[in-house]
Amino acid sequence: MTTAPAIPERCSARPRSGGLVVPYVSLIHNGHAVFGSLDRARTHQAFLDRLCQLCGDPLNERFIALVRPADAAHGYSPEPGIHPECHPYAASSCPMLNGTASRYRARSVMATHPAGRPCADPTCPCPSQTAAADSSARLGRPADRYEAWMIDSRNYRIIAAEGTKRPVGIDVNVPILRKRILREAALGDEETKLLNLLQAALGLTD
Repeated sequence: MTTAPAIPERCSARPRSGGLVVPYVSLIHNGHAVFGSLDRARTHQAFLDRLCQLCGDPLNERFIALVRPADAAHGYSPEPGIHPECHPYAASSCPMLNGTASRYRARSVMATHPAGRPCADPTCPCPSQTAAADSSARLGRPADRYEAWMIDSRNYRIIAAEGTKRPVGIDVNVPILRKRILREAALGDEETKLLNLLQAALGLTD
């Protein structure tokens, strides 16, 4: 049985929810952490100030970028960097990174509410505080392959939205010190059916 990594010392003062560290970039709505939803202002601050997305401290000489195949093709990671010492905890705690989640959310947090429930406060600015990223294109789709790319902070570069200074991610078209697979892509419905048929044909099913 694998033991989950201990909470990093850098995160000792971070708030907890359900026993888990609340990442610096997570949306907080009415005092409740919304895991899986990013706070737009904090995410932008993390990009611009080179902050770790988990603990919120400045990145050191090296950092980890979380990269999917689509991110590599676009040339940037849409998530802030993370300390190498914070990364094992984040990778083991996040369902999308540890492989326990096989699909992205079926409903857009931007289409309804970032906390996934109605908000009784008509003046609440929470929807505008949520970073949209590219989540709408992934709704309900099988989870992607995720890799951890270690990058020297001397090569830390921000990619901005075209025609603006708004950061959308960290440049990954730079020298990469190390790559590690965090999880493989989840199978889609058709792939799952074909795999089941193949296993049945080979007598590998119960």
